[in-house]
Amino acid sequence: MNVKNIVIAGLGGQGVVKASDILAEAAFRAGFEVKKSELHGMSQRGGSVSSDVRYGKGILSPMVPPGEADVLVVLEETQVEINRPTLRAEGVLITPNLLAPEALKNKKSLNVALLGAASTVLDDIAEAHWIAAIHANLAEKLHLLNEQAFEIGRAAARTARA
Repeated sequence: MNVKNIVIAGLGGQGVVKASDILAEAAFRAGFEVKKSELHGMSQRGGSVSSDVRYGKGILSPMVPPGEADVLVVLEETQVEINRPTLRAEGVLITPNLLAPEALKNKKSLNVALLGAASTVLDDIAEAHWIAAIHANLAEKLHLLNEQAFEIGRAAARTARA
């Protein structure tokens, strides 16, 4: 593996940037070179937000080239078609419809749940690195809730592929 390309997209306030921070830190903890870029748009008003994370070896740019995302994580269904051109033909699309509506105790943990789903595809990052990155990027009072959300996402992705 040279470089893995991931795009995380959604609306302002959904935790797109926080999700990319967690992903970047998990990849770094796993020993990879990491580059990250964000496009905020009208994020403070619920506008489109996306973040590119690239990890591996020999990364020259933080931006995922069009049509080269290995994984596209979309936190808001209305953003799927807007961001689909970033996904490569064999890439994996992860959206909220992967989860049952009542699956999460707190809807604010959707970003972490979808990272859990992505982690089953990005299996070169050990689960321990993901959990450590969640802890490093979130307040201690949110650790347990987000660990549970992460596992819900992992389980949903495994079930969807079975």
